[in-house]
Amino acid sequence: MFKGAFTAIITPFKDGEIDDGAFCDLIDWQIKEGIQGIVINGTTGEAPTLSNDEYKHILKIGIKTANKRVPIIAGSGTNSTAKTIEATAYAKEAGADGALITMPYYNKPTQEGLRRHFVAIHDAVDIPLIIYNIPGRSVVDMKVDTMADLSRLKNIVAVKDATNDLARPLKTRIACGPDFSLLCGENSTYGAFLAQGGDGGILVTSNVVPRALREFTDAWFAGDLKKFAYLNDVLFPLHEVLFVEPNPAPAKYALSRMGKCKNELRLPLCEISAETQKKVDAAMDRVKKAGYL
Repeated sequence: MFKGAFTAIITPFKDGEIDDGAFCDLIDWQIKEGIQGIVINGTTGEAPTLSNDEYKHILKIGIKTANKRVPIIAGSGTNSTAKTIEATAYAKEAGADGALITMPYYNKPTQEGLRRHFVAIHDAVDIPLIIYNIPGRSVVDMKVDTMADLSRLKNIVAVKDATNDLARPLKTRIACGPDFSLLCGENSTYGAFLAQGGDGGILVTSNVVPRALREFTDAWFAGDLKKFAYLNDVLFPLHEVLFVEPNPAPAKYALSRMGKCKNELRLPLCEISAETQKKVDAAMDRVKKAGYL
């Protein structure tokens, strides 16, 4: 159902509040640059620091700004099944095209607990669901067998795979079948993930260079391996440096350099160090020379 390059979009702040103007301009620019979908209120959007009212507000204005030009996915997962159902129900009400549900972090549920969590959300809200498997942040890893079981449910349609295990997409494709979308959640291995059977990615780097990520993705599916390899080399340093410090701090610095938002985060995140700034600058210069900034 979901295919191509999606952006896990940042949430711009100004003087401690959401910067509505910058956010709407950023979504409009992303779409004009060719991005194929946008995730709002994900980790990159600093969702854990947003109030319930802010969560609803930014999703509402994002959907309105997109105006059905691309799919909008709402990050609605928490470590409470009841709260996740509530947030996912709002996402449907607001008009989102799907919901991204992370593994329940901190609780450390068993595979059976994970299965019941996703079944409960599926049964409560009629909206396409993307499983977000990110062991590095949640401490739990959904096994392929569990995912295959869940993939048989009507509305569980995709996974955002941030395991950094490049055997995983092949195993998942075999277990879950060709209609279950495989989306990469590890920017630096995006190219390899596509080559292992991926359908696309939910990416952070595309906050900064959406056109480059769209062209990179299109090159793979068009069989243009020369362009694919070239862009892989151009983009790799930026993929890496945007995670030298916790995401989205490096991405927000890069976007502030481009005049897209203020370099402002909410605690416990803070601005990147001067040393990291230099690394981001160098990676941005590389993609600028290639004509993508």
